[in-house]
Amino acid sequence: MATSPCSSSGVSSSSSSGLGADAGLEIRTRSVEQTLVPLVSQITTLINHKDKPKRSDKTLQAIQRVGQAVNLAVGRFVTVGEAIANENHELKEEMSVACIEARRAGETIAQLTDVANLDHPESDSHITIFTDKTGVVKAARLLLSSVTKVLVLADRIVIKQIITSRNKVLATMEQLEKVSSFQEFVQIFSQFGNEMVEFAHLTGDRQNDLKDEKKKARMAASRAVLEKCTMMLLTASKTCLRHPDCESARINKDGVFHRMRLALEQVIEIVTDSRPNGENEMAPISIYSGIKEFKNKVEGLRENLYFLSKENLSTMLEVILEHTEDFTDSAYTSHEHREHILELSKQAKMELEQLVSVWMQAQNQKTKDLMEDLEVAILKTCQCMNELKREVHNAATSLAADLLKYHTDHMVLKALKITGVEGNLEAVAEYTCKLSEQKEQLVEMCRLLRHVSGTEPLEITCIHAEDTFQVTGPQIISAAETLALHPSSKIAKENLEVFCEAWESQLSDMSLLLREINDVFEGRRGEKRVYLSLPRPGKHNANLKALKPVKLDTEEQAKIAKLGLELHLLTSDVDSETEKWEDQENEIVQHGQGMSSMAYSMYLFTRGEGLLKTTQDLFHQAEIFATEGTKLASALHALSDQVHDDDKPLLLLEAEKLISMCKQLQITAKASAQGKSATFTKVDACILKTRNVMTLLCQLLPLCCKLLRKNKAGNGCLKPAPPWKEDRIRTGTNARTPERRVDTFGIKSLENHVTNMTFLESK
Repeated sequence: MATSPCSSSGVSSSSSSGLGADAGLEIRTRSVEQTLVPLVSQITTLINHKDKPKRSDKTLQAIQRVGQAVNLAVGRFVTVGEAIANENHELKEEMSVACIEARRAGETIAQLTDVANLDHPESDSHITIFTDKTGVVKAARLLLSSVTKVLVLADRIVIKQIITSRNKVLATMEQLEKVSSFQEFVQIFSQFGNEMVEFAHLTGDRQNDLKDEKKKARMAASRAVLEKCTMMLLTASKTCLRHPDCESARINKDGVFHRMRLALEQVIEIVTDSRPNGENEMAPISIYSGIKEFKNKVEGLRENLYFLSKENLSTMLEVILEHTEDFTDSAYTSHEHREHILELSKQAKMELEQLVSVWMQAQNQKTKDLMEDLEVAILKTCQCMNELKREVHNAATSLAADLLKYHTDHMVLKALKITGVEGNLEAVAEYTCKLSEQKEQLVEMCRLLRHVSGTEPLEITCIHAEDTFQVTGPQIISAAETLALHPSSKIAKENLEVFCEAWESQLSDMSLLLREINDVFEGRRGEKRVYLSLPRPGKHNANLKALKPVKLDTEEQAKIAKLGLELHLLTSDVDSETEKWEDQENEIVQHGQGMSSMAYSMYLFTRGEGLLKTTQDLFHQAEIFATEGTKLASALHALSDQVHDDDKPLLLLEAEKLISMCKQLQITAKASAQGKSATFTKVDACILKTRNVMTLLCQLLPLCCKLLRKNKAGNGCLKPAPPWKEDRIRTGTNARTPERRVDTFGIKSLENHVTNMTFLESK
């Protein structure tokens, strides 16, 4: 039985209307989360009506229609849940309880919203949404809790299907291992192929549905192993059947079966969120993540001088420097990179000592001079860590680029194929030694790349690549030895080809992985999207080529650090506001997100990071930012035509403010600046004005969101729920295929009915 994804009923998010949740329930898949969105949204709209002073007949009728529609939609939803319970007896009791709770909550909401025909809906003689304000909140909370539990229970059925499919695959694999004739093998392998296709579909859907990117990457790695090993299992088994007394053929086949079992087990660990024997997964810490955490702690001293100890900070640096020994001890790191890493490690210790000294003084005496010294020490420490990060990145990626280029001709693999067919055991032994050396180089490359990969999913991909080279290398060797012992065997030759193709495929994947790692390092992808609007030679200003690229020095970074930090905080606030919008495709949201990304890249510039390398890059980015702000102002004017007359003046006033501020920013960004001092003044002015625009944006977004909701609620009409289709709740006795069963009794059927709970729409 799968590990239950829910330990209690409740919703893991809360809303302004008090729809709090039981923290014990964790929603792990996007389908469950997205299915709940329309229900949460409309229930929140309903709850918010209870506190509104103006209650027109139109509003009362809308409230009553919402309540009735909720009750009807929940009734249909519960019917599906009960059908699921009847088909899955081990979940019947839990599902039935959740369905009863949901039905009861839906009926309560219908009763409390039955207000359209009452002369005085707020009178105590009738219990309504207006007189029993806590009652409707309790009913809404119970409804969300029970509906969520039904969805999570349905999700457990999907998990059960994956486990059942895995068990079928394992059982057939055991049969394949024991077969002794080709005829029997062909029959069983045909069955095995069909079972693997079903398992691939189920796990592929699950992979796409997972919210956790780390789990998604682990699932992708396991599924890749299973996909490649299926063909290996075919040729390795056939080779073993053709040459039953060949030890190298048996070793080759056993290796494939073992790897497939490990991959199957990992898939189940991911979908059930469990580890064998209760073990906790301990992922090794990379240099990239270590430096990121260390810098966050150091920069936190600006806000709080007492939130951590100097010993804590020193220990963090020690751990990072221990990991750099993976580079300095590696035989494949160049002498130049090794020396630079050692120098920067020494410098990092010195910068931290200086930081700790100033930090301790500032704790005792918080003077202006000491705080300025602390700011400089923070910047120098962070700059040193950035340089160390860049150095290990360059060491790892240059090694990878050189190795991948060197091995693109696959000379060793070609030689193994030729000498194997010739039956030249001595030559095969010579080339297997060379392949082992190549394997060690590639494994070391993967280990070093993991340190600089930048994101957890890419770290997992590096670990998967390392495992693939570790396992595939010996398998190629055993396949080559088998061919050398049986040079006329067509199946042995085919088997070696399959394993060589897997090696070549992994080398090709490494080129893509290297590109992704470089993209993350340069800020082209990763945790925060950065707006790519840098000038290209010959495409923008013709004078750009004549300008000398200028970077900020440490002292200038110290002066501008506070502004940059404020800009960073504002981008977080804007991102938080845009996430609250139901319609992520709204033009206002799109412009707001674009401006936030550009402001974030400008913040990175103040730290000496990101894609904006020179002051000219920054000025160009400021121009593009101002243009985006002007487009947003146009969208605000368009919105003003849709809102009530009372709200229009305020919105137009804010739009005019935005236009004026963006024009000022454009003038500043385009103004010429000669000399270091003038250039820095211009940088300071651009970032200051960008910050002011972002401050206004933080006020505009919630205002627009509020006005849109107000307009939607005031002019709303109910969309009638589509007719119920009885065939959607059939017990599925005629559903022969797994795909049909998933569609009828999985998450998707429930999605359809909860989506029908979207009631209020704009005319």
